[in-house]
Amino acid sequence: MKEKIIEKATEMFLSIGFKSVTMDDISNEMGISKKTVYQFFKNKADLVEHCCTHILNIISKDIEEVKSWNLNPIEEMYEARKIILRRLKNEKTSPVYQLEKYYPKIFLSLRKERFNMMDGCLINNLKKGMEQGYYRQGLDIDVISRIYHNGVTGLKEKDLFDSPTYPVPYLMNIFLEYHIRAIATPKGVDTLNGILVKDRNKSSMAPPSSIDIKENGH
Repeated sequence: MKEKIIEKATEMFLSIGFKSVTMDDISNEMGISKKTVYQFFKNKADLVEHCCTHILNIISKDIEEVKSWNLNPIEEMYEARKIILRRLKNEKTSPVYQLEKYYPKIFLSLRKERFNMMDGCLINNLKKGMEQGYYRQGLDIDVISRIYHNGVTGLKEKDLFDSPTYPVPYLMNIFLEYHIRAIATPKGVDTLNGILVKDRNKSSMAPPSSIDIKENGH
């Protein structure tokens, strides 16, 4: 039952928002008493913390699966981006912003855990890219991994990037391309351009989105 509560609460927090969802909402949605929820979690903050750990674990498993596909390092980065966007799909609720505002201690702990998880993945990706000739030789992988993490974190700053003007998927696309172009060899640039062409072709076949509008400058 505990795992089921975490799964349902995670789904609700991401789709509605950490602040908006109450323990009553969760118990009503599951058809159980609130007392049952409190048998496993001492308060809402405790449940939020469990849900955040659950999200990180899911993303970590997804990324490990992508690594098992034996893609080139640039393809690997783009597939990882898709996973993160899919798992945190509802930008309208600003789940990261709400977590930082209403549960700052949990947010700081989560950010540290996410850094440790993503740092290891990125360092491995950088090493792989250098070995296979997609990234330039002599890169300071420790510094670059930290720059990348700091840059991705900065995309969530609402004072800099308000959601209506700068949708999160658009920002992540821009930043990832920026990152790859900064470290790629000519071989890497060719691979990147091929991925971007495929993505644009897929987008042209889909209904217009906020990203399409942004890219067209309207």
